[in-house]
Amino acid sequence: MLKINTNLHLIEDISYLPSDNYDLRPDNIDIDTIIIHCISLPEGSYGNDNVRDLFTNKLDISKDKSFNSLRDLRVSSHLFIKRDGSISQFVPFNMRAWHAGVSKYNGRENYNDFSIGIELEGTSNSIFTEEQYSKLRGIIKVIKASYPKIVEDNIIGHNKVSPDRKEDPGKFFEWDKIKG
Repeated sequence: MLKINTNLHLIEDISYLPSDNYDLRPDNIDIDTIIIHCISLPEGSYGNDNVRDLFTNKLDISKDKSFNSLRDLRVSSHLFIKRDGSISQFVPFNMRAWHAGVSKYNGRENYNDFSIGIELEGTSNSIFTEEQYSKLRGIIKVIKASYPKIVEDNIIGHNKVSPDRKEDPGKFFEWDKIKG
């Protein structure tokens, strides 16, 4: 069973791969949102370590010409769930991971300030695995227990906060499998 170490703000018994792509959250901010993303590098290629390497600033951009646009990009989510359901954490939950970018929704801006970012290995045009949904449901339950200001309406896709730039998690993401 998943559990958050409340001192370290990390999920126990999963892989922790520290990223430098975070900073402090603003004072007096309540974490009240979860943003669901998807990523694969190269797009549609699964089962490699390229996302891990991107989030830890170790991506070899010579591996694929599509990586040229990622040169010097500094991003990370809090969590990454691979297709097989394995989970890695890159940033403690009490810190501001750099996952949402320029963001605005429901009259609020700067979603990195008060959200937890969860990336699923995939694309905005692909289906996700049952293992991913199962792990994501469990993670959401544990996060909500530690951060009670997170309510169902605040579990949203990246496309909601950055609609001009992002489509993820995409049209095939099954929201009913993670909410409720």
